[in-house]
Amino acid sequence: MKSKKILLAAAVAGLLGATGYGLYWTGMNQSRKMATPRSSETASSSVGEPKAGDSSKKVLYWHDPMVPAQKFDKPGKSPFMDMQLVPVYAGDAGDDGKVNINPRVQQNLGIRTAEVIRGNLTSAVVAVGSVAYNERDVALVQARSNGFVERLYVRAPLDPVRKGQALAELYVPEWVAAQEEYLSVKYMQGNGIEGLLGGARQRMRLVGMTEDQIRRVESTGKVQPRLTIFAPIGGVVAELAVREGMTVMAGAPMFKINGLGTIWVNADVPESLSALVRPGNAVEARTPALQGTVFKGKVSAILPDVNPVTRTLKARIELANPSGHLVPGMFATINFLPTARKDILLVPTEAVIQTGTRSIVMVTQGDGKFVPVEVEIGTETNGQTEIRKGLEAGQKVVVSGQFLIDSEASLTGTETRMRGKGAPAPSKATGPTHRGEGKVEKIDKDEITISHGPISSLQWGAMTMGFKLPAGSLPKNIVVGSNVVFEIHPIKDGAFEISTITPTTATPTADKKDKAMDGAMKIPAKPAGAAQ
Repeated sequence: MKSKKILLAAAVAGLLGATGYGLYWTGMNQSRKMATPRSSETASSSVGEPKAGDSSKKVLYWHDPMVPAQKFDKPGKSPFMDMQLVPVYAGDAGDDGKVNINPRVQQNLGIRTAEVIRGNLTSAVVAVGSVAYNERDVALVQARSNGFVERLYVRAPLDPVRKGQALAELYVPEWVAAQEEYLSVKYMQGNGIEGLLGGARQRMRLVGMTEDQIRRVESTGKVQPRLTIFAPIGGVVAELAVREGMTVMAGAPMFKINGLGTIWVNADVPESLSALVRPGNAVEARTPALQGTVFKGKVSAILPDVNPVTRTLKARIELANPSGHLVPGMFATINFLPTARKDILLVPTEAVIQTGTRSIVMVTQGDGKFVPVEVEIGTETNGQTEIRKGLEAGQKVVVSGQFLIDSEASLTGTETRMRGKGAPAPSKATGPTHRGEGKVEKIDKDEITISHGPISSLQWGAMTMGFKLPAGSLPKNIVVGSNVVFEIHPIKDGAFEISTITPTTATPTADKKDKAMDGAMKIPAKPAGAAQ
């Protein structure tokens, strides 16, 4: 009985073993079938080759997404990160600085565009200012001789006066002696009287008498000891320096009269708009004191002085004031009549991104592509901005959502983000230099491609990569195929620039090349371009 139980257990174990082995074998086969596509896909992506779906696209270059500015002509490991280089295909986002955004995403972002047009730009400037006297319309009345103020007809400053109105009456003792001498000579008889008479008349002139006063003495034959002073122009007495009973000396100022036929308005023009205001420009002025009245005039001068607090310039406006209603101190609003600039490129002002050092617009390229373009702007008014350089009529620019496009450009690694086409990237050394040896493979306008050996200071293996040309220019003896010794230094975005480069006549032997490749194989993160 015991032996039968043993045989039954052995049979069951054998059956279970055969069944388990069969299940194990079936599972292994299924695993192999499922693993094969993934393995090939992984192998293909590990070297950066185009996938089956990308076979129709051309690979432009390989790059590290974390350092998008550095390009490589072969797949492999990134020298910057422990990762494989990623291919960039023709037409992909980030190609030549373009940003590719799906139409649905554009709709979600609220992107609006406008066309670059040619038109006329009318610039209008409005400023405020205050009324002041016209300092070119001023008359100063002085005493011509020593005397006494007997009567004063104008007794207070700012009193209005008319041209020819009597201002004051002076008693002049010096005139009495000169006039009596003249009258005495006039009534004398005898030869040579004419000469004496001329001398007496000249003495009256010397004491300050005018020709009219001298003729009055001659016609009346009486002494005129008092002088009446008349207003030479109409206006207001801005300064009154005499009172009745005062003694005045010859040359002392007595009255200062400001005319009101024309007045000035000193308008404060913002410094940013000063280029739009020129002497001779027509203006219209309005003041709250005279509602509905418009005064017309012109810009007589732009004063060469900027207020350091308000950052404004003074524009001197000359206005006609025949009725005398405009008086100094009044507040006035000045409208500088617009001047039209014809046939210029215009874009909406909201399309221009001001970065502080340059102006950028996002231009649509069709098929959801956008590219940043640096432009030179001119005047701006009424929501329109003049474009002097960078765009052409008919192009379309983004007027809403351009900052979100800039963010998309940053996420996709667009290396020319916020730089116009052809604008050079800043090149400034940010670290030590590193020495290498290699062979020149290609020389472009801004880049030189070198296949070099290992660079130990950077832990690089042998590879072929491009470097930015030195700040000056390449030596004339550096051509494609030259063996060179060079030094590089890091610049912005992880790229490297040539510091110095000199040719060498030494050509690496096959053994040295093999040793260089062996050294490259020892590096844990194998760089792009290394031999397999």
